[in-house]
Amino acid sequence: MQFQIIPVTAFRQNCSLLWDEQGRAALIDPGGDLPRLLEQVDRRGLTLTKILLTHGHVDHCAATAQLARERQVPVEGPERADRFWIESLPAAAAQFGFPPAEPFEPDRWLTDGDTVSLGDETLEVLHCPGHTPGHVVFFHRAGRCAWVGDVLFAGSIGRTDFPRGDHSALIRSIRERLFPLGDDVRFVPGHGPMSTFGAERRTNPFVADQLFATAAP
Repeated sequence: MQFQIIPVTAFRQNCSLLWDEQGRAALIDPGGDLPRLLEQVDRRGLTLTKILLTHGHVDHCAATAQLARERQVPVEGPERADRFWIESLPAAAAQFGFPPAEPFEPDRWLTDGDTVSLGDETLEVLHCPGHTPGHVVFFHRAGRCAWVGDVLFAGSIGRTDFPRGDHSALIRSIRERLFPLGDDVRFVPGHGPMSTFGAERRTNPFVADQLFATAAP
C-alpha cells in the first residue's frame, strides 16, 4: 500500500491519501482544502472508495460531508463517543475561521478491534482515547505504519484540555496500545513530521520509557 501526506487548512493537518495496487483509495482525515485533495486523487488516476476518520475535530473532518456527497463514498470512523464533536462542526468552523462545515453521520462507527478494508489491504482499528473520547488509530500491520491522528506527535503528545479530554487515558493509549506494536512502526501524526514508536519511546519528553521506569529494589 502506498500513501501521500497532504497538509491541509491553516492548521497544517496531515490528511493522508492511501491506495492499493489496483488504485483503490481512501482519504484519512479530510479536514479541508477539498479541491486540492481531489486534485491529488484524480492526478494519480485513483478511485476514491471511502473516507476514514481518526476523530471529530474540525481540522480533521470539516470537508467530510461535502466529499462524501460529491464522490458518493462511505465514511468510517471515528468511535461513537466523538459524535458530539461532529455535531458541533458548524460552530467549530466559525470559531476557528474555517469555511462552513456540515455535521454528518458516519456510515460506520468504529470500535476497538475492528478492521477497515482498502481493496486487498487491511487496516486494524485501535481505540485510543485521551485527546478525544472517540479517537481511533489505523494500523497497517503489513506495512508497519500507523495513522495516529492527534494522539502522538514527533516529540510531543495530543492536547487534553478540550471537552472530555483525559490526560491519563492519552498516556495509556500511547504506552499500552501504540508502543507495543513495535519500535519499528512508522507513524503519521495529525500534524508535523513522521516518526517511529521506537524514537518516541527513547526521546519523547512526555512518554519516553525512562519517565516510567521503576527503580530496582
